[in-house]
Amino acid sequence: MKFIHVLILAATVFTLAACNSNEEEATNSGTANNAPTDAQSVTDHAAKDKAAEEVGFEMAGGNIEEATNVPEEEKTAILAAFNEYMEAFNVEDIDRYMNTISKKPEGFNYADEKTVVQETFSEYDTIRTAENTTVIKYDKSHAQVFANINIALEQPGTGAKLDRNGRQVTVFAKEDGKWLVTSVYFIGESSK
Repeated sequence: MKFIHVLILAATVFTLAACNSNEEEATNSGTANNAPTDAQSVTDHAAKDKAAEEVGFEMAGGNIEEATNVPEEEKTAILAAFNEYMEAFNVEDIDRYMNTISKKPEGFNYADEKTVVQETFSEYDTIRTAENTTVIKYDKSHAQVFANINIALEQPGTGAKLDRNGRQVTVFAKEDGKWLVTSVYFIGESSK
């Protein structure tokens, strides 16, 4: 029984940073990778009282609409940054992964994130995939990317597996001309 709790905890590593819902405001938990106790829980990864309205869609539902004010060059750069963030994690390259993360993130602690992700890479095989990737909010310094995320997690040696789907908004900040992840909002789908 304890093992499954460890797997659930590890699965949330892949959601990085701040998570909130507009129904029940999640409480701050102080780390970048805390696990929900059930499939409908929304995880809060050390968000600094960021209101759900600041995210480009309602986490519990709502329509996903592409932002119409994104210059094509910026849209390409933002989606490339999102793809690099996902791919760097999937190939378990800690330096490459941390190069996709803001040095001054809004939703988590940079050093803590590096430690937790390194531990995850050493203990689990994980693949994250994204579908319906859409830039939903944009200004010259911040962008939000929505995606339906699948997290497939396996612990080598034990054969234990966990597969989880959810909706995620990855928030990017433009720093020194690069789009970097500054927070992430994630809600897992119900396992009904």
